[in-house]
Amino acid sequence: MTNNFHNHPYHLVDYSPWPLTGAIGTMTLVTGLVKWFHNFNMNLLILGYMIVILTMYQWWRDVCREGTYQGKHTILVSKGLRWGMLLFIISEVFFFISFFWAFFHSSLAPNIEIGTMWPPLNITPFNPFQIPLLNTIILITSGLTVTWAHHAMMNNNFSQTSQSLFITIFLGFYFSALQAYEYLEASFTISDSVYGSTFFMATGFHGLHVIIGTIFLLTCFIRHSSNHFSSNHHFGFEAAAWYWHFVDVVWLFLYISIYWWGN
Repeated sequence: MTNNFHNHPYHLVDYSPWPLTGAIGTMTLVTGLVKWFHNFNMNLLILGYMIVILTMYQWWRDVCREGTYQGKHTILVSKGLRWGMLLFIISEVFFFISFFWAFFHSSLAPNIEIGTMWPPLNITPFNPFQIPLLNTIILITSGLTVTWAHHAMMNNNFSQTSQSLFITIFLGFYFSALQAYEYLEASFTISDSVYGSTFFMATGFHGLHVIIGTIFLLTCFIRHSSNHFSSNHHFGFEAAAWYWHFVDVVWLFLYISIYWWGN
């Protein structure tokens, strides 16, 4: 548990410019968002996005180097990273609880402003047995394939890990494409009463999480192809798999409550 630089298992991070550039990028992004709202000018917003994306890429590149080549992710550090990821997912659970709270608060006792009915008057909701059901099958299948990839990795089966990861990533992109098509075909918008607001906020943020999870898994696929993972040292992939299972479970609650029961 020692190396050439210190005699303890902890990771004392090196000096890095990325927290500063990340803060600058976030400030630019929020300022650009305000400018877009008021002046309909997206130049500053695009600049903020570019700074944030470049910072994310270079910061996580350094983390990959620390864990893969520099040996700084010891057993104790990996344990801390696992707790960090677990607490992050718990915070995400409470994030989505707020959307479900808003949905059930509005649907169980509809106000007179929306006709005392749910869905509100003149709102035509989606058929839960069409695209939503297909998306449910896609995400459940992707949960199986990412589990297959994890077991294959623990058994040192390089080819099966690559195959199952590729299938999972494909299913993630397929889900996002179907949800985008569903949004284009929607008969209501986010401004159509509280139904539109709760529907698009909940499903939209879930869709964003699917895109983030797909990118996470794609990064793991590239790292796996570069031999960054082994059967007993692959927390980066484990974190992606945990995140993907969280996304799957949230979708099941969304499908049952908003698409099916909410109709």
